[in-house]
Amino acid sequence: MSITLESLGERLQGQLYYDDTMRKLYATDASAYRELPLAVAIPENAEDIRQLISYAIEAKTSLIPRTAGTSLAGQVVGNGIVVDVSKNFTKIVEHNSVEQWVRVQPGVIRDELNMYLESHGFLFGPETSTANRAMIGGMIGNNSCGSNSIVYGSTRDHLMEVHGFLSDGSEVVFGELTLDEFSEKCSLKTLEGEIYRQIRDMLSNPENRANIDSNYPKPTIHRRNTGYAIDMLKDLEPFIENGGKFNFCKLIAGSEGTLMFITEAKLRINPLPPPVSGLLCAHFESIHDALLGNLEAIRYEPYASELMDHYILECTKGNIQYRQNRFFLQGDPKAILVVELRGSTLEEVEKKAAGLVADLKAKNLGYHFPLVTGEDTKRVWSLRKAGLGLLSNIPGDAKPVPVIEDTAVDVQDLPAYIDEFNETLKKYNLFCVHYAHAGSGELHLRPILDLKTQEGNRMFRVILEEIAALVKKYKGSLSGEHGDGRLRGEFIPFMIGDANFALLKDIKAAWDPKNIFNPGKIVHTPAMNEQLRYTPGQLTPEFHTIFNFDTYHGIVRSAELCNGSGDCRKTHLSGGTMCPSYMATKNEMDTTRARANILREVLTNSKRENPFDSEEIKAVMDLCLSCKGCKSECPSNVDIGKMKAEWQYQYYKSHGIPFRTKMIAQFTSNNRKASKVAGLYNTFVAGGLTGKLAKSIMGIAPQRSMPKLHKVTLRKWAEKNLAQLQPKHPKRTVYLFCDEFTDYNDTPIGITAIKLLTELGYAVKMADHEESGRTFFSKGMLDEAKAIAVENVRLFSELISDKVPLIGIEPSAILSFRDEYPEIVGESLQARAKILAECSFMIDEFLAEEIAAGRIQSDQFTTEKARIRLHGHCHQKALSSVVPTKKILSLPVNYEVLMIPSGCCGMAGSFGYEKEHYDVSMQIGELVLFPAVRAEESTTIIAAPGTSCRHQIMDGTGRSAKHPVEVLYEALKK
Repeated sequence: MSITLESLGERLQGQLYYDDTMRKLYATDASAYRELPLAVAIPENAEDIRQLISYAIEAKTSLIPRTAGTSLAGQVVGNGIVVDVSKNFTKIVEHNSVEQWVRVQPGVIRDELNMYLESHGFLFGPETSTANRAMIGGMIGNNSCGSNSIVYGSTRDHLMEVHGFLSDGSEVVFGELTLDEFSEKCSLKTLEGEIYRQIRDMLSNPENRANIDSNYPKPTIHRRNTGYAIDMLKDLEPFIENGGKFNFCKLIAGSEGTLMFITEAKLRINPLPPPVSGLLCAHFESIHDALLGNLEAIRYEPYASELMDHYILECTKGNIQYRQNRFFLQGDPKAILVVELRGSTLEEVEKKAAGLVADLKAKNLGYHFPLVTGEDTKRVWSLRKAGLGLLSNIPGDAKPVPVIEDTAVDVQDLPAYIDEFNETLKKYNLFCVHYAHAGSGELHLRPILDLKTQEGNRMFRVILEEIAALVKKYKGSLSGEHGDGRLRGEFIPFMIGDANFALLKDIKAAWDPKNIFNPGKIVHTPAMNEQLRYTPGQLTPEFHTIFNFDTYHGIVRSAELCNGSGDCRKTHLSGGTMCPSYMATKNEMDTTRARANILREVLTNSKRENPFDSEEIKAVMDLCLSCKGCKSECPSNVDIGKMKAEWQYQYYKSHGIPFRTKMIAQFTSNNRKASKVAGLYNTFVAGGLTGKLAKSIMGIAPQRSMPKLHKVTLRKWAEKNLAQLQPKHPKRTVYLFCDEFTDYNDTPIGITAIKLLTELGYAVKMADHEESGRTFFSKGMLDEAKAIAVENVRLFSELISDKVPLIGIEPSAILSFRDEYPEIVGESLQARAKILAECSFMIDEFLAEEIAAGRIQSDQFTTEKARIRLHGHCHQKALSSVVPTKKILSLPVNYEVLMIPSGCCGMAGSFGYEKEHYDVSMQIGELVLFPAVRAEESTTIIAAPGTSCRHQIMDGTGRSAKHPVEVLYEALKK
């Protein structure tokens, strides 16, 4: 009798989950497929993997190796046990600069490996567009390449050795073998010996070798991942005299976890490239011209030649983050070819670029040829890498689907192939998005299909059938770097012939006779248009929501924007804000992707009267900080903060609003009452026993300090003092938004802001307005939030214009005007809210604009030296920028302003106060922010615009952080 999942979980040192929630979260990857796994294992070590193999054999189930889960062909989707090694198999074990190799576990992230190697003068060359979260195990499984494969080739070219387990649980090491060593392996009376004998017999057969030569893709196509790479093994010893040494790594790379379970890999590394890079961003009137230009470009031995078409470029116009990266564009080109040229000096790069431009002009190819250098190259690559996620932004159910996105042909064939490709699509009144690796003969091509319909499902197959025939005509590879998986596996017999496909099945049978390693991939795959994320005839439920989700046709489709590309799985080492709880826990449940997936799953399939009444959604949303990082950093603009607030609002309809939630949301009214006895209140909440009691009653973490009330509110101070501070001849008039945090808790900052503005020559007005509603938004009390937003829009839309702006001190409060207000006030006020949003600014933004206009100058400030470390607020990073804050703090000529490369501070309004979230809150702070602050001398000024951020810095480091206006005011020449 086989052991149960429960007893398996007891055997493992890691975790085993088989609840419905975790199974749903692991049912998809970045592909079009969905299948509920039996369970999800998070192994702690190699022994756990051995135990899982033993269980799979006994229980007649399967294991699906998974790292970041960004596979595009359904490689990590299946009905067995998903084995996620991304959390614990993350060690860089050893490296050798002399012999130029590194040994790593499969969960090491590619970019983080290169951060480690850079200080030693090396890098691991293959680079995927997902490199800030793609892991070595996945790169081996798919034989990943990337934009620079012209120079560095594929992962297969760098894989020297692998350690792991065969399907019988035996440990094995694969690496280069001499002829004698190969012979010794063949004599082993084990499964390892069997696979060596099997490959020896297979590739010694002249008929097999001839079939491979005749039917596999052209050897000149470096990106070829069709089936198992027996075409590469046959060119090694002992099959060719003086061929390269035999190494099963050639086969394992690209095998998608179907042959063994890897626990460690030895990789060849390369010296760092020439230090100076320039990106020639050639603009073209057609894709055909761009591909002809590509043939000119590759003669200059570029490090990359990447294409973006006009569909991609149009998508970037609507994304907050990527809109800023369009700086090099002129007009609306049909295609951009980004050609990376490198050299020892800028002059060397410029010379290469000038030669290429001359060649392009001589052939009348292209119309604009900017050369981007320095830090701006990162912005261009960011724009290019965002392609996959941005494509999902098309409203509605028809989306660019991954079906033929991975075809590769000889680069010389690419222009003719793409012409025929597009003619094929025209037969079906379809068009395609084109982007990626022109330099190596592979464009990512995605037709627009609605997979929720019978016709869309049918065309999913038809298009692949048509294009497979076209690829075969050019003797290309149906998979260039994304793998066959369950998408293209069905077509391998057609691509390479039945005889060769029989060889692949023989390999799988020899290595994995009980079919426990990732079955249904490459061989024995189900039909490619079955088990999709969306089923034919599927209806998308519509819900009445208080937020407006019309842009993407409702809340469900807003969640469906998530295509699984996993941008939310990057760590703090890669920078950015999204997703702070995942950065701390490394749990898939705590990603933006997981939250979008659970909303889609539950809201689509729930039979409840109130589908939002879901404990599954509640569990997955628990550690969402509503930081808004996803709104800007997710290429698909999946705004989980907004969806979480809507879900809370709907959930409360069934469960009522908890006491603590009401207390936090009613922050302003509570403070208004308490401010009448501020001293008594402060003694009560900060005192020993009374403070502990108050925290206990409210569910606040006992370790957390509580914000105190100031002895006077900002409004009362302004009533008494504002008039006499006004300049006689103001430069401009502004309205100051008196937010609830500054009014009651940070009054001195508000006073300082008014003094700074008036002394700089600005007339400051304050209206009798409502609070911002931030606390109600953050706790899902949206009826109250909407009422506040409506009143503020009605009031300020009559007072505010581009001449008289509204400015605010607390980012989360003033940015409500820009973020939530237009989406909650209702149709009758939406236009006014949008105009108001354009005229509402953080005080940092306003001052930066005034500096740019020459109305504020550095000679108004001290010339003394100061060092400032600046931490930006999450909402500021998502909806605005930290650049204006750095700019204003840099105005005093000798002020050195250094950004702290932190994401979220971890406080996130009330999140860090709540007792069940305190530990995660502090873990987030410890990622970057706290260590950076502790490392500074006591003379360094710590600056942070956000009230929560300043509070978190104090609690986490004991350092007092200042609002930027305080720093500037103190720097004024008095």
